[in-house]
Amino acid sequence: MKTNFSVVPKLLARNPRLAGRIVRSFAGQKKSVIVDKRFHPETTKVLSLIYFRLTPLCNLRCVMCGQRGVKGTMTGLFAREEAKKIVPLDTYKRLVDEIKHKKPTIYLWGGEPFLYPDLFPLVDYMMEAGLAVSVNTNGTFLAKNAAEIVRKGWHALFVSLDGFEETNDAIRGKGSYQNVVEGFEAIKREKARQGSHLPHMGIVTTVNNLNYKDLYRLAEAANDFGLSWHIFNLGTYTNQDIIAKQQTFMKEALDSEATCIEAFDTGYNEGIDGRDLHQILERIHAMHSDHPVITVPALNPEKIDLYYHDFETLVRRNCSVPWSQANVNYNGDVHFCADYPDYVIGNITEKPFFEIFNGEKARRFRTALRGSPEGLFPGCSRCYQNMLCGEKIKGF
Repeated sequence: MKTNFSVVPKLLARNPRLAGRIVRSFAGQKKSVIVDKRFHPETTKVLSLIYFRLTPLCNLRCVMCGQRGVKGTMTGLFAREEAKKIVPLDTYKRLVDEIKHKKPTIYLWGGEPFLYPDLFPLVDYMMEAGLAVSVNTNGTFLAKNAAEIVRKGWHALFVSLDGFEETNDAIRGKGSYQNVVEGFEAIKREKARQGSHLPHMGIVTTVNNLNYKDLYRLAEAANDFGLSWHIFNLGTYTNQDIIAKQQTFMKEALDSEATCIEAFDTGYNEGIDGRDLHQILERIHAMHSDHPVITVPALNPEKIDLYYHDFETLVRRNCSVPWSQANVNYNGDVHFCADYPDYVIGNITEKPFFEIFNGEKARRFRTALRGSPEGLFPGCSRCYQNMLCGEKIKGF
């Protein structure tokens, strides 16, 4: 299976400047591991990627979602109340001014980022600051906003789609597949009409037991969408034993609760046949396509069953995220773990970003992570960020 770097050559041919920014982010991450983590392990001078979860609100209820799914932490009235705490545009602008000299790649997500009221002026300001900006969306607002997205030259769209029509709609809600297809078509029309190659568009598919047998049909259909990549995310899963270990560890080592991890004990890993999934992914990777197909994590075929059914067995180790990346939550909290935001290292409404990023709580987190077995906390064994940024274990 191909690695994450397979997207770069085709992107380089289409947009050398944007590809250069992505390569710089990869290089910054590698530098943080080789230099910062090793020689001054509590702090870092690298900021290669920063995630902004702009809102807890979403118009879909995807069943496996850690926020709005069957075990999600951001459902109903709670999410509506939390949405009152969203960071205003002016605060984000101040943050952009603080970080722009580091040239991090920006990843905007949610919830659904199109429900953040100032999404367009925020993207404008980030791009004007010279930052590469990508937006992760469920795609249901693309058709409505296609003309403006293309006119403004947004860099990249990561669109969630989990299967062909009936499979996707069973996971994400009736009509969601068609809404995404119409969004892709609208973006393509506008790119042709306006003579633009931007934005680059790609699909992110989260593999689970409801969709894995339908992935090839989705990959076939995606050949007509005008994509720049298609990512198959093997998914974030856990169980009660690991949850208990994570909660104990976080309390003892960092005096922190660990509640968000519970949202990923969904059971949507159960029954996935690793051999069947590998054969499906092999067919997809062998398919003639004008866009790269990326599997995260890329595993040896005989190890896929372990990924879904033996969470104690690690496939990646030595997470590098805290030495090169940060997450900013919708309320301004800063944390390192995208899906497990329990341990907050500060808030951008109260302190400058770099005081937070290398502050006492950040240093404490890095020290605890670096001193943990295999450079991971107990709950990190199937974390998506670790799958992207951890060290590949030999044999996997």
